[in-house]
Amino acid sequence: MDKEYFKNQFRTASIRLGHWNYASPGLYSITICTHDRQCCLSEIKDDRVILSEIGEIVFDDLMNIPKLRSYVLVDDYVIMPNHIHIIFVLTDANDFGHPDGRDAVNRVSTVREFGGLQPKSLAAIVNAFKGGVTRRCHENNLDFHWQSNYYEHIIRDEDDYVRIKEYIFCNPGKWADDRSIPKNIK
Repeated sequence: MDKEYFKNQFRTASIRLGHWNYASPGLYSITICTHDRQCCLSEIKDDRVILSEIGEIVFDDLMNIPKLRSYVLVDDYVIMPNHIHIIFVLTDANDFGHPDGRDAVNRVSTVREFGGLQPKSLAAIVNAFKGGVTRRCHENNLDFHWQSNYYEHIIRDEDDYVRIKEYIFCNPGKWADDRSIPKNIK
């Protein structure tokens, strides 16, 4: 088949910044959705989040990220019925074996030259998290899948940080009007 046949018409353009090193220290806001926006992570009752069995697995795996990856902190999060918002803090130089960190400064892509994820990058962290949750769900006979991609935002300054923290805090209270609820999609 001619490789130009589909001309990338079924591929979503990346929102990632081509010049940014996604393994560099910083604050990153992440949103990950469930497959087909299935509402299976939690319920919202009286503006409070009540986790489902799958949501409990998501919570456990999220809380384990800093234990497994000392260079990652979970600053804030909310587990909504069909998505999760997280603020990750990457804390160290991620030197990839170079004592002076040169490789981390020079590397700007999430993907290594010969394919695969760059170690300690945001994509590697999210990929491991999503894979771990899916694996545990399947081990517990729970039918669960994530949407294939995720949304990320580099938090640039204190105003940006405060805005995102407020959004996360207020998200359960806005659930009834959320555009990501299947019944609200027009």
